[in-house]
Amino acid sequence: MFCADRLKVARYRRKLTGKELAEAAGLTDVTISKVENGHQPDEQTVDKLVSVLGFPRAFFFMDKPEVLETQAVAFRSLKKMKAAERNAALAAGSIGIALYQWIDDRFTLPSPDLIDLSKEQHRPEIAARLLRQHWGIGDRPIGSILRLFESKGIRVLSLSENTQNVDAYSFWKADRPYIFLNQKKTAERSNFDAAHELGHLVLHFHAQAESAPEDDAERQADQFASAFLMPDADVKNTLSHVYSSSQIIKAKIRWRVSAMALATRLNRLGLLSDWNYRSILIDLGRQGYRTGEPLGVERETSTLLAKVLTALWSKGITKKAIADDLNLPWEEVETLLFGLAAPVTPPPNPRPFSVVS
Repeated sequence: MFCADRLKVARYRRKLTGKELAEAAGLTDVTISKVENGHQPDEQTVDKLVSVLGFPRAFFFMDKPEVLETQAVAFRSLKKMKAAERNAALAAGSIGIALYQWIDDRFTLPSPDLIDLSKEQHRPEIAARLLRQHWGIGDRPIGSILRLFESKGIRVLSLSENTQNVDAYSFWKADRPYIFLNQKKTAERSNFDAAHELGHLVLHFHAQAESAPEDDAERQADQFASAFLMPDADVKNTLSHVYSSSQIIKAKIRWRVSAMALATRLNRLGLLSDWNYRSILIDLGRQGYRTGEPLGVERETSTLLAKVLTALWSKGITKKAIADDLNLPWEEVETLLFGLAAPVTPPPNPRPFSVVS
């Protein structure tokens, strides 16, 4: 049976309205509307939809996918986001859940180890300290934030959205936390985005929209991220006297954050006066640090997914084979997996596949 929700997922991924899809497929708006409301299409209509959307035919005849609702997802800012961008990101989330279900069926992954800190919404810095204590990482800098997250059971995937309006988002599904990161930004800003989304996962548990107004929730997640990445004790021990942007540029590497983020943290901790803070921001802007990181750190990628792909490769299973098994276009799987390098052709005489833990 043709699945209407899968048609919506494919249409959203292509950022098409119902009218645009109808025009491209040579169908009427009414036909698209009927199909998306459960009316079973004829074979000719299915052929036209498959041709335009570029998803395998079998994709549309699978069981109903996990559908993400806007209110269940913590986006950085719904105000800046166009409907097409939001829908495309939500559809990527639906596909990401299916991908991780496929991986979960074959691998033993770390169980989620997050705590509900929703009672600390109005004290994000305390929440950050509590989570660090829970994870036993003290005040030391985090070497790899994605490796840490994955070791604590957070499913991290990448987004291919070519827009600054969708930086990252997070949600809970079946008691499993997910974070999706846009790889178009600098490595430092992606690190902060990841910590920001962690803030949503623990402060606004299960992304309950009513838990905090959007502006408050975003401010809380930012404060959480800042404190989580740059613990006050470590910052104060490392930078007791700050008087120039060059100090910040040199020191930011320790916490793998942007120069602007470190300057803001120093100001918040009282280590940088308002006057010096404004002066340093101007100087950093002149050097290009408002829009980028001229002296940047290496971008992080998923360690867990790299291990999964290596194990699959040893069994002769490629990313294309995963896509075929899920009836997805290859590029959808490729982008979710951070574009991690893996050969397309399986090795000769592959070993039989078995569950790998």
